[in-house]
Amino acid sequence: MDHTSATDPSSCCQACGACCAYSANWPRFSIESDDELAAIPAKLVNERLSGMRCDGDRCAALQGEIGVATACGIYAARPEVCRTCMPGDAECAMARRKFGLPAI
Repeated sequence: MDHTSATDPSSCCQACGACCAYSANWPRFSIESDDELAAIPAKLVNERLSGMRCDGDRCAALQGEIGVATACGIYAARPEVCRTCMPGDAECAMARRKFGLPAI
């Protein structure tokens, strides 16, 4: 019996993390207020102050192993672009494809 269809797609995020490691250009700041930006630890902000610091393409706030178990170290304060990436949307599918993971 296939249990994946009964699984909440949002639960897939914690076993994925691909969107957080797809591109150093993705975790950027856009509409965040000064207060929201202040909640992000300075060590996780890039040198241009335009987005999250990345190690290669991987966001520095991402913890864990892509496709196995991941978590955002600043989930409550994550940038808007991270909040808008939804499980199963086009961006999700593109990021998952980069890491050889099936679409949700």
